[in-house]
Amino acid sequence: MDIRFDGRVALISGGAQGIGRAICVAFRDSGARVHVVDRDPRIEGVAKELGITAHVADLTDQASASSVVQAVAAQEGRLDILALAAGGPRGLGGLQLAEITEENWDRIMDANVKSGLWLSQAAAPVMAKEGWGRIILISSGAAMRASRTGLHAYTAAKHAVIGLTRQLSVGLGPQGITVNSVAPGLILSGPDARDQWEGYSEERKAQVLAGLSTGRLGQAEDIAHATLFLASEQAASITGQILSVDSGRI
Repeated sequence: MDIRFDGRVALISGGAQGIGRAICVAFRDSGARVHVVDRDPRIEGVAKELGITAHVADLTDQASASSVVQAVAAQEGRLDILALAAGGPRGLGGLQLAEITEENWDRIMDANVKSGLWLSQAAAPVMAKEGWGRIILISSGAAMRASRTGLHAYTAAKHAVIGLTRQLSVGLGPQGITVNSVAPGLILSGPDARDQWEGYSEERKAQVLAGLSTGRLGQAEDIAHATLFLASEQAASITGQILSVDSGRI
């Protein structure tokens, strides 16, 4: 299966590192004109290195997210693909139930849910003009079940991402736009995941690997490849679905 995106324009959120960066590389290598947006100003250096276009914005702000989409559409004349990888535990993965506050709860919910909502809201009319679009939200294995590490806000946020995916797919399907989600397992591509893994004892690491039918942790590139498939012509009849890429968690 040869998946190409020549002539297509893709906007990826959260591309400064890890899964988001891998998605940028995958779309670039498949022929798309790639724009990447992140709140971290270092995204400009990443984009220069990759040969793609950077935007710096706080995607939890509706107006800022809309401005990014408008800038891409103005420069390119179109926007075909939206891959939403922004989010994560935001360094708050170790919080116990008693430590949750309104501030840290909102911080995680905003980063994981609002960012995807505002970008999708802004991109949908641009895609609808062409009668073709692909939106892929990166959720998590924590969206499919309770987290093994007690990530209350993160787990709730990623469950919300699944709900958003399914609801968007219903509303946007008649306009030629498919909406799906990729749910990664444990991927050691960002500081939160690496800290989580390094905090395990050797016995615990062995238990985690034994619970994966492949016996290996996934790579960021695995998530990027799944995202490319869902954005492709070959996936035209797939929408409102959640693709688990979790090394076969048992």
